[in-house]
Formats: sequence, structure tokens, C-alpha cells
Amino acid sequence: MDYKQLMASKTYIYLHSLLEPRPNSLRVLIERCKVSRQKEDIDIGTHVIKDTFPIVVDEEMPLLQIDFKTYISYTVNDESFAFSHVAETFEGNCFRIFTKSSYLDFIDNRTIASDIYPDDPYVHYEIVALDHIIDVISYDDPTITEIKRECF
Repeated sequence: MDYKQLMASKTYIYLHSLLEPRPNSLRVLIERCKVSRQKEDIDIGTHVIKDTFPIVVDEEMPLLQIDFKTYISYTVNDESFAFSHVAETFEGNCFRIFTKSSYLDFIDNRTIASDIYPDDPYVHYEIVALDHIIDVISYDDPTITEIKRECF
């Protein structure tokens, strides 16, 4: 699978783990999910929402390992506090590529990345998982590998 296939995917995903296997490289492991067939009720304060179908990890699917050889910056946000600006432009669903974003503006204004590599444009990637939003700025396209669950 490549990142363009992941961009087209409309599946739900969970963040499994995030690490730096080498200095200034990033690895994100994600789990694909499915809608459960088991109904459950959700209590919210004094209200009960009946007969919901929770989103659960699909244990039959391998993990997806997304590797960035290098990065300029990355952030992880609680999805409850994330929002999209109207002026931002991106393609994709659970994996996005931005051509215009406030994060790209931040990198332009707060780093020397464009001074170091003026002819090599960096890209804003975003992984939209349930509970987490991971934003990565990198010069390198990510590689995606399917990892068998028994390896973890």
C-alpha cells in the first residue's frame, strides 16, 4: 500500500503507537477499524443513546506502519481539540496531504527549513485517527508497510 491508496481510504483508524526509530525519523503504527455488529447504549450525563454500534479495532487486519525517513516537525493532538481552518486546503480522508495550512504557515514563520532547502518543498501530512490527529511536516514521502499483528 502506498500513501495515495491510504488517502483514498475511508476507513476508521486508531493510533497504535508512535516512535522515532532513528534520530529525526518518525514511525506511526495505526490500526484499521470496523463498525461492531454488537449494539450498546451510551450514557451521556442524564441522557442515554440507545442501540449504537461502536467502532472497534479490526483484529483480522494487519497494522499499518507509516515511516517518515526524516521530518521537520510533528504534532499529536487530542481529536477533541482539533479543528480545520476554512482557509486550509487538503486531499484525502484518514490520511491527508495539505497544500495550504496554518501548520505550513507556522513552519515557514518559525523554522529555517525553507532557508536550508529552498528548492526542495516540504509537505504537510495528516493522519486522522479516532482520538488523535497527527500532523507531520517532511521533505520525504512516507512509506507504508503492513505488519502482522503477531509481530506485536
